[in-house]
Amino acid sequence: MTDIAPPIAERRPHSFTRHGITVEDPYAWLKDPNYPDVTDPDVLAYLEAENSYFEALMAPRKALVDRLYAEMKGRIKEDESSVPQKDGDWLYWTAFETGGEYRQWWRKPVAGGEDQLMLDEPALAAGKEYFRLGTLSVSNDGKLLAYAIDDNGSERFELRVKNLETGEHLADVIPGTLSEIVWTADDKGFLYGLANEQWRTDNARLHWLGSDPKDDVELFREADEGYRVGISETSARNWIIIATGDHVTSEVYLLPANDPLAKPLLVSARQPGREYYVDEHDGTLFIHTNDIDPMWRLCTAQTNAPGEWSERIAPSAHFYMTGVSCFRDFFIVDGREDGLDQVEIHRYEGGAPQRIKFPEASYDAGLGDNPEYAMDVLRLGYESMVTPGTAYDYDVATGEMTVLKVQEIPSGYDADGYRTERLKITARDGTEVPVSIVYPKDFVKDGSAPLYLYSYGAYGHAIPPGFSTGRLSLLDRGFAYAIAHIRGGDDLGQQWYHDGKLEKRTNTFNDFVDVAKGLIAGGWTSAGRIAIAGRSAGGELMGAVVNSDPDLWGAVIADVPFVDVLNTMLDAELPLTPGEWPEWGNPIEDKAAFELIRSYSPYDQVKAQAYPPLFISGGLNDPRVTYWEPAKWAAKLRATKTDDNVLFLKTNMGAGHGGKSGRFESLREAAEEHAFVLWQLGIEE
Repeated sequence: MTDIAPPIAERRPHSFTRHGITVEDPYAWLKDPNYPDVTDPDVLAYLEAENSYFEALMAPRKALVDRLYAEMKGRIKEDESSVPQKDGDWLYWTAFETGGEYRQWWRKPVAGGEDQLMLDEPALAAGKEYFRLGTLSVSNDGKLLAYAIDDNGSERFELRVKNLETGEHLADVIPGTLSEIVWTADDKGFLYGLANEQWRTDNARLHWLGSDPKDDVELFREADEGYRVGISETSARNWIIIATGDHVTSEVYLLPANDPLAKPLLVSARQPGREYYVDEHDGTLFIHTNDIDPMWRLCTAQTNAPGEWSERIAPSAHFYMTGVSCFRDFFIVDGREDGLDQVEIHRYEGGAPQRIKFPEASYDAGLGDNPEYAMDVLRLGYESMVTPGTAYDYDVATGEMTVLKVQEIPSGYDADGYRTERLKITARDGTEVPVSIVYPKDFVKDGSAPLYLYSYGAYGHAIPPGFSTGRLSLLDRGFAYAIAHIRGGDDLGQQWYHDGKLEKRTNTFNDFVDVAKGLIAGGWTSAGRIAIAGRSAGGELMGAVVNSDPDLWGAVIADVPFVDVLNTMLDAELPLTPGEWPEWGNPIEDKAAFELIRSYSPYDQVKAQAYPPLFISGGLNDPRVTYWEPAKWAAKLRATKTDDNVLFLKTNMGAGHGGKSGRFESLREAAEEHAFVLWQLGIEE
């Protein structure tokens, strides 16, 4: 297809034997032994050569990329701001300056007064190739701001403290954090967690303002290398929550916010396979748990007997309970019914719940920012595949819903130009898989149209049918855009997740392929006219389906793809691996897990066949999917595939798992991917 020769990575003999099986891995050298410092000149030369190849072949598409970027940027309100929300004596909001890549964080007194700039992300990001604000937390008295930043994509954050009255920073600086920040009741200190050498948060620490971080008190340490520790607080802010767990088991401790050095109160000791989350109201613990059913239930217990649980709301066959939040006068139960978001208001004294009604047949909705315990008007967020993001206030007493703000699209948007549906497509084992789809209103289902199919399918993470301004560039060129709600996510409940993990992992890949075939059968598109995309574990999905059904796809986007699954799950020293074994299996100890993972691991299953055009991305500083996974996969594909279709490997040399930071820089990456899809499907206007 081009006279420019692609880079060819050297094959270097390397093999290992496990469970009596020898695996050849000639591209293992692409993993720099000094990682996370990548200094090997051969590795860097290969990544740079791939980037140069990408730039050379995309150069003739620069006008298309620029046009797509301009379209996408034109749909973003440059001076966008959020709706102010009251928390104590202050109203808080965020805003972008015109042309700004990053937010500014503002507040003003409820009683009246001038706007106050709390945190200026553009100033913090100035001169940096990458910037990300990890978390921020205002002290209870409103005088101090603790926040954490990452300026290289490694997700190791530096914690700082700012005096909001003077604008000065305190001497307290803590590097290497990876957690939320929770203030003690008296604001003399805060809790946080440090990342260890394996990028795991296995601790909760207490820092007193003005003290040396080396002297911080370790309040909790987790011994299980597969668990992660998180820090939060109850809705009333009277208890600090220390939670530890992996993907299937959790354990919660409570500390009085006014006595953080007290002995932590264990709610209930960990039981394998049981997860639970805790909030508190007036001495009663509200415990959201899957202990008896994957649709979850709500139990209560008293703080003086936290392990004695009584059922408050039983599990339902149709309502998947996803969360519980306590407020002073009521509590909220979030969930999904038949895959669609629901918000229910329950009174502590009992009675039928008050369900908030939403207007469309398919949508994404839930609680917005509701920081105060004594709320009588709830902030809600709502959107659908045709409805831009909308902020509502919902009056709990009257049921009245007030629109506060609708996402503004400066270049114009007419929802009447598009249609959305929720389909069900039967997979090969008879399971009905939901599909959310949006398309131009004049779309003709004769099989000729291009279709963009997206999915994730792992970790119980559902992909909601929300709104996207970037997607409009495809819809306006005649595409239909579909989201496959495949097993591995929890779109239809936690069992839906369980049915796509461990020994059932291949259901995820089969569902995706069968959805594509069902869309073809329905006249939505045809084989070879489908562009597919997935990110991270969704990139693993892309790798699996291009191995199994390459002829279906016309273009493939695999962002930071988790494709070297076997090698990663065999490396217990990698940051995430021990915590991932409940999701994928432990091939170190379990031969059956080894054989199953090897049977679908995209890198291991690359074969001599024609592959569709591929756009693969990676991040040099990515601690989640390490850069060598996409690099090894691309190298092996180049050496093995029998076609001359384009294959790109683009590595962000100064970013991590999320790609480039900044709202417009990330748009340019999206424009490049859209341009690639249009180019490969022959739609380059």
